[in-house]
Amino acid sequence: MKDGCCREAELLPDRPGGRAGGREVPARTAAIALSVPNPVGRPSSQLRAWPLAVLVIAAVMGVAVPAQAPKAQDTVRASERAGERLRALLREAEALASQQSKLLNELRGLELDRQNKSAELARVEGELVDTERRLAESASRKDALQRTAEAEAPEIAARLVQLYKMGRAGYWRLLLDVDDFRSVGRAYRTAAALNRIDRDRVAAHQRTLDALARELKDLEARRTRLTTLRAEAVRARTALDRSVAAQNAMIDAIDARRDLNAQMSSELLAAQQRLQASLSQAGSNGPPVSLPLEAFQGALPWPARGSLASRFGRQDNSRFGTSVVRNGVEISVAEGQPVSAVHEGTVAFADQFTGYGTLVIIEHGDRAFSLYGHLAAVHVSRGERVEAGERIGVSGRNPGGNPALYFELRVDGRPVDPLQWLQKGTP
Repeated sequence: MKDGCCREAELLPDRPGGRAGGREVPARTAAIALSVPNPVGRPSSQLRAWPLAVLVIAAVMGVAVPAQAPKAQDTVRASERAGERLRALLREAEALASQQSKLLNELRGLELDRQNKSAELARVEGELVDTERRLAESASRKDALQRTAEAEAPEIAARLVQLYKMGRAGYWRLLLDVDDFRSVGRAYRTAAALNRIDRDRVAAHQRTLDALARELKDLEARRTRLTTLRAEAVRARTALDRSVAAQNAMIDAIDARRDLNAQMSSELLAAQQRLQASLSQAGSNGPPVSLPLEAFQGALPWPARGSLASRFGRQDNSRFGTSVVRNGVEISVAEGQPVSAVHEGTVAFADQFTGYGTLVIIEHGDRAFSLYGHLAAVHVSRGERVEAGERIGVSGRNPGGNPALYFELRVDGRPVDPLQWLQKGTP
């Protein structure tokens, strides 16, 4: 950079960025914090006072307008551009309000669904706890019954074996051992009662065990079904939690965008009022009023027509294990294509710069700059005032010999991603 191009300049190393063996190297870029003097004033013959009415009449009647006309026309164009941007911001604000209202309605529905799903989950979990309790009780009863049956089984089995050994004749021997018929009747009834009691006891145990087995089976099936329902309810509530979080994030983003929209609109209105005031003050020869760059975030025109070759930020190369940190973007354009200013401002630098070839830096006020590198030719000079869309040069080749244009934006002195500021879509 030549001496005297600006009062302050901070430049990073001009070698290509990269990382060898995990060590980062700054990208080929210029970290420029410029504080340039006021634009070079026009000759005094061009600063005469020409009221707006005179300019309009002269334009209508075809009268030649002295040198003040271009400045007034630039001011009018800037005011019109501010008005167009304000209308665009108003449309965006209306769209954002409508979108936010729709999202809030959807969020209320999601919140209600989440409440219902939470209530369903609580009910299923309550039923599952009750089923687990009943399962434990049934299993305990079954175990107790089995222990009782196992304890009585030897005695019952011994009697059954004895009766089996006696056979039918055993009953007759039992009867013949008594002295009278009354004793015979009692003995018969006793033997029959004991046999019936044993059979009934065994049958009752078996029926109870069968009932407990069926109950346990039903409770196990119920537990399996409730466990599945609980898992489904948890998944559904988790999905609703994510949806609610996503809706809230979108609403927060819209809130932030609406705040930014209001701020940009306020700044534009103030700039437009200053522009109107400068038009009404025909004798004013102060510095031109600039529109704030921040008010055009997402609406700046692309500097040239082409395709995006490299993006802003860290670019990793997994094949070679290297990375490059870029402070701007590179646009692949045919050599000799027109390059235009993305926003109005004053040319702060227009000359050769190591690593960038021919470089143009335009200051847009409030420490905002745009940089245009790899130019084949420059059509502006330092201190010159340029308007948005005005041609500043033509594209050339990057250090690798490929046709390209390097473009960088700095806001508040720091590099920002140009894709967040340029119009959406490819150039």
